[in-house]
Amino acid sequence: MELERRRKFREAVDARRALLMPGAFNALSARVVADQGFEALYLTGAGLTNMYFGLPDQGFMGLHELAQHTTLIRDCVDLPLLVDADTGFGNALNVRQAVRLLERAGADAIQLEDQVSPKRCGHFTGKEVVGTEEMVSKIRAAVDARQDPNLLIVARTDARAVEGFDAAMARAARYSAAGADVLFVEALESREEIDRAYGMLDKPQLMNFVIGGKTPLLSREELSLRGYGIVLYANAALQGALIGMERALGALKAAGRLDEDSGLVMPFQGRQRLVGKPFYDELERKYAPHKG
Repeated sequence: MELERRRKFREAVDARRALLMPGAFNALSARVVADQGFEALYLTGAGLTNMYFGLPDQGFMGLHELAQHTTLIRDCVDLPLLVDADTGFGNALNVRQAVRLLERAGADAIQLEDQVSPKRCGHFTGKEVVGTEEMVSKIRAAVDARQDPNLLIVARTDARAVEGFDAAMARAARYSAAGADVLFVEALESREEIDRAYGMLDKPQLMNFVIGGKTPLLSREELSLRGYGIVLYANAALQGALIGMERALGALKAAGRLDEDSGLVMPFQGRQRLVGKPFYDELERKYAPHKG
């Protein structure tokens, strides 16, 4: 089942029909993504760091914590899963270990970026990037480390903000030649750049939309016409969850009570459905000891 899932995911990305991929920040948010009918999901490093640590996206997440969350999400949903591995947790040898561990944990694709560690959110200022050759060595190590050739290696460059558009595209081309399956040029700043980027590279590209970030928002249909492989909304669920929590708790603070019919909370039965309680109720009945 795992091999078939990866094969079909690669086919979907290669079709360049702008596969819409929301980010999940824990296992329950992954269930919500699946419940809403999306075809694939993304384990966001920023969202995981924000929600797990309450910290900004500045490289605080470690490999084994990321692998643990990958395993938990994989245990909850069967959707293809792209895992954000940041800078790969070190040099090419560290990248090799990260790919091996995350593949075993259930990743179907692994994203690596060329920022200097500790990295920061792609839409923050003050980013730095490593040399092109260093990143090429990491991509080569990642490609060699995977056991399943259909595990996608996603190469992200943050060079647009540091070296300019043309330099970022040149880096992406080098990453493609090194064996990356999907190319991710982060934080493009205009529709013109989005159009130009597609025509300059030979592999499927990922377009990341950060709500409130530097890249202008285009519809999935517009990105499909431009031939993009993946449209990523890494933190839409996170931002929605935060505003939902603020509204619900604000109403509770103001009124001193909060009811199901407020429209501000998931009803009790809906929450139990999302966490799979009916399934476990059935298992409990199946395995209940016989009396008598």
